[in-house]
Amino acid sequence: MSLSPFEHPFLSGLFGDSEIVELFSARADIDAMIRFEAALAEAEAEAGILADEVAQAIVSGLSDFAADITALRHGVAKDGVVVPELIRQMRAAVAGKAADKVHFGATSQDVTDTSLMLRLKMAAEIIAMRLGRLVDTLGDLASRDGHNPLTGYTRMQAAIGITVADRAASWISPLQRHLLRLQSFAQTGFALQFGGAAGTLEKLGDNAAAVRIDLARRLGLADRPQWQSQRDGIAEFSGLLSLITGTLGKFGQDIALMAELGTEIRLSGGGGSSAMPHKQNPVNAETLVTLARFNAVHISALHQSLVHEQERSGAGWMLEWLSLPQMVTATGASLLIAERLAGQIDRLGAGENEPQGDRHLP
Repeated sequence: MSLSPFEHPFLSGLFGDSEIVELFSARADIDAMIRFEAALAEAEAEAGILADEVAQAIVSGLSDFAADITALRHGVAKDGVVVPELIRQMRAAVAGKAADKVHFGATSQDVTDTSLMLRLKMAAEIIAMRLGRLVDTLGDLASRDGHNPLTGYTRMQAAIGITVADRAASWISPLQRHLLRLQSFAQTGFALQFGGAAGTLEKLGDNAAAVRIDLARRLGLADRPQWQSQRDGIAEFSGLLSLITGTLGKFGQDIALMAELGTEIRLSGGGGSSAMPHKQNPVNAETLVTLARFNAVHISALHQSLVHEQERSGAGWMLEWLSLPQMVTATGASLLIAERLAGQIDRLGAGENEPQGDRHLP
């Protein structure tokens, strides 16, 4: 067992997704926070809030900034968030008269949430690419074997004869819908968080909206007035993740049941048993079921995190930190596993001169 099977030295062989995991590393988080602070200085200079040379000094000073991770850890223990200590280090790196203008008008949650949005946007692009690829792969399987007969099952009992194409449609169609949902969400769902101390951007005065719009543009995020206590967008994205893994879990469950019958599918590369060398365990199929249930449990935590007190919640916010990265990683891993599983399917349905199994109705 491990605190994080997604990064465990050997459990990651089953659950790992290094591409997604990297997006939630300390390095990726800090890099995104640096992007926010540099872009903020440029947007404020554009609005005349900062002098051009001050903004240039900030951008230059942050260009090769390297954080002291040990000091950040101590800072989080004291402040409950990394930003105060990170800004202290950034100001030391910028130095001179520009130092105290680093982070001007922003607050810790602006930096933290915007970093998250930048990284979730990248994760969504990876997930969408994998979704599209899996839809194509399953479509190829359906084209190859779609005419083959299967026994249809309702409520775990043999029902009537169907074809592989019929069952494959129940895997492919929801994935196509999830891809459309994800693409639609991506248009406006990944939004800049920029509200200042209590969401009013009081330090920027009449320039507040202009700076926010420009900052969102520079970061490639949607412009939205502060949403620091409005977490419905994060809950909606998490729901999409759970829909994706739930559909992949159905795919895995179906494959595992077909493998149990023995005549409806031919799989290659199954998992071995230490006690029964003859076995070919459908490990990838089982893992899809596990990750579907994992995300189904964690979505409740993200719905709990919708409850933010007044203008900011520490408790609801921290709950996201515990649950959301694991949900994203579970989704990425599920798509990789599903693609591997699809590649193991040598045949779907009963082949010529092969019975469909001894559990079908006469």
